Amino acid sequence: MLVLVLGLVVFLGMHSLRIVSEPLRDGLRERLGPVSWRVVYSLVSALGLALIVWGYGLARQDPMVLWMPPIGMRHAAALLTLVAFVLLVAAYVPGNAIKARLHHPMLLGTKVWALAHLLSNGTLADVLLFGGFLLWAVLGFRAARQRDRRDGTVYGPARMPATVATVVLGIGAWAAFAFWAHAALIGVAPMGR
Repeated sequence: MLVLVLGLVVFLGMHSLRIVSEPLRDGLRERLGPVSWRVVYSLVSALGLALIVWGYGLARQDPMVLWMPPIGMRHAAALLTLVAFVLLVAAYVPGNAIKARLHHPMLLGTKVWALAHLLSNGTLADVLLFGGFLLWAVLGFRAARQRDRRDGTVYGPARMPATVATVVLGIGAWAAFAFWAHAALIGVAPMGR
């Protein structure tokens, strides 16, 4: 469990610099330069992610069960992760109505993804992993909205083709992950194969 916690601290800590202290983050970026900052940020994040994956895998070998979620929660999680995938794609497709309305769809998608997994899993490792990401996404969304208000950020208008493309790509990515990649990468078939 220690490896998982360490990974969460490293990964979410790096991703929380802007939430906790934007001046600290900006100062580090200025001292290192934009390219070096990206390299350091990416390397630290990759290290944290590797520790999370390794630690979660270790924790799954000897799970500490806190509760047994009802079977129906698997179906709720599948539906919620569909929403999360659409939100994730919305962060990258320019001009879609989802981003124009919600402003930070990746953070919202992370919240939905984490909540879905908390509903359908009941081990201590799950609570640490998905609870940690849920807390981070809630704080990150709040900080991002505060920055938007402070900076007077204006999001561009929505275009229907971009919105349709966002939804179609999100559903396609969700289907590929739900029906194949989740089992191949994580070892759990969420659609019950």
